Amino acid sequence: MLHELNHVIDYIEEHLTEDLSLESISEFAGVSDYHFRKIFFYIAGITLSEYIKNRRLSEANKDLLNGEKVTDVAFKYRYESLDGFTRAFKNWSGILPSNVFKTGLSKYFPKLSFVINVKGGLAMDVRIVEKPAFNLVGVTKRVPMQFEGVNNEIVKLAQSITDAQQEEMHSLQNIEPYEVVNASYDADANFLKEEGDLTHLIGVLTTLDQVSDRLEKVSIPACTWAVFPNEGPFPDTLQQTMARTYSEWFPTSDYEVIEAPSFSFTKMNEYKENYAYSEIWIPVRKK
Repeated sequence: MLHELNHVIDYIEEHLTEDLSLESISEFAGVSDYHFRKIFFYIAGITLSEYIKNRRLSEANKDLLNGEKVTDVAFKYRYESLDGFTRAFKNWSGILPSNVFKTGLSKYFPKLSFVINVKGGLAMDVRIVEKPAFNLVGVTKRVPMQFEGVNNEIVKLAQSITDAQQEEMHSLQNIEPYEVVNASYDADANFLKEEGDLTHLIGVLTTLDQVSDRLEKVSIPACTWAVFPNEGPFPDTLQQTMARTYSEWFPTSDYEVIEAPSFSFTKMNEYKENYAYSEIWIPVRKK
């Protein structure tokens, strides 16, 4: 996968001045659009669309320093209007494009090169599970995307669960894992940008279809799951494991993530403060 990622970076470089859709990049990479964008985000720390924008503006800066006209540079890097390019360049660099040649000021965003850096040679536990179709049922809320620390909106969602909702979830639960899970899906623009919201569900897994209007139901097709157990300080260990699954395991595995809700569950240790055992379940398929 690393070879393919670096090959895609070269492809992007060759097409910075052409129409460059995210779908065409994923097609060139030979994996699904959803899988490639998620892997790219977790490894690069930036979305694919943001990377392309930054590289185009960086190359535009070079051209402006060489004395090329602002209008020519704007259209060269696929901006539909001079105003749009000027706003984007000013937001990115802090200066107007018309002042670059006069002042000689420069900002540079380098081309990426991917390597896997496994700190301390840490092993990752994973098991592959085949699972029939089931439903996620529970309470849901749109919450801001957050990759570190405690998400206060999810805490509020958990606190909002009524006794009636809790009893119904317990009565419906009939498939592994027999735990209350946290699931995330429907991220704004499917991780095209870091900011935005996603839908978070707190609930259980069930094969039953009869659910009251007290709970939301999300149908999950039969598929394969990669399960990543982890144990340690919560939520840091859970979040670090999630990041490592995309930045280390997926790029070196024979699997790709599919577009379906992933979920996790956490069991707090009653003898250690802020310490927990967790499992992350990610829907996958063989490449």
